[in-house]
Amino acid sequence: MFYYIWIQGKGKAFCAGGDVSTVFHNVTEGNWRFGAKYLWNLYTLNYIIATFCKPQVSILNGIVMGGGAGASIHGRFRVVTENVVFAMPETEIGLSPDVGSSYFLSRLPGFFGEYVGLTGARLDGAEMLACGLATHFVPFARLTLLEEALNKVNTADPAIISAIIDEFSQQPHLREGCAYHRLDIIDKCFSRRTVEEILSALEREAANKGGAWISKAVQSLKKASPISLKISLRSIREGRLQGVGQCLIREYRISCHMLRKEVSKDFFEGCRAILLDKDRNPKWEPSRLELISDQMVDRYFPKVDDEEWEDLALPVRSNSPASAMSKL
Repeated sequence: MFYYIWIQGKGKAFCAGGDVSTVFHNVTEGNWRFGAKYLWNLYTLNYIIATFCKPQVSILNGIVMGGGAGASIHGRFRVVTENVVFAMPETEIGLSPDVGSSYFLSRLPGFFGEYVGLTGARLDGAEMLACGLATHFVPFARLTLLEEALNKVNTADPAIISAIIDEFSQQPHLREGCAYHRLDIIDKCFSRRTVEEILSALEREAANKGGAWISKAVQSLKKASPISLKISLRSIREGRLQGVGQCLIREYRISCHMLRKEVSKDFFEGCRAILLDKDRNPKWEPSRLELISDQMVDRYFPKVDDEEWEDLALPVRSNSPASAMSKL
């Protein structure tokens, strides 16, 4: 009998998003339904994790990006170390943050989730703890001791599991100049209605010597897929008012529309430039934010018009708690 779920990565990374390459190759060979089926299974797993009746302890040490976030952040306990690097960099390759991220990003303080989701900003362990993506910070040197203690757990009581993790936890120091120190500026800029307005606000702050992180955010937005940015902003904003299941269903529809290249082929161009040729010079189409209408963005949100396509049907979950992120 198991009392709780314990997951951690093998090697240097928890998960680095390598699944994207597999989906890309299958779709370019004409099998877009392979990607749809893969995402169906992935998002269903995310939902099961988010609604599971027993506690999950995720130990994050190293790279945690994309799918790795979905496998860990929905769990009740998210333990990070000084080695962790978290990001949702989907807009960089023409995608939109998924795996339920429109749920957990939209529940971060203020508009920090919009900042993380649109710019693909990389967060360390201290910043993850401060914003609520992590529940505990345990130094890498103490992980073995924590694992030994967890191996002796014979209860599913979250309070007892939390107390055990607390014994090995520390309060890390937020590095000087990190974005979380300037939530006031993030809220001021990322609360704007459109991506264009967000970018303009950031550029004004950068001109006023607002900090290196602002200049980096501006550069990230300018390099990202314009249509992905607009889709992502709308998705995160909708996530503020929806449950985790609704968010996953919406993200599934968005991802399937992207796989079908109905409005834009940016996902495939992003994979070419970042993962294959690695020239890091994608040619986005449409190339500028002002060329993307609301009607173009609208096309990514309804069900896919294909008789062989099915909407994401999540399993019925009885007697299960809400997602752990709902506590934020």
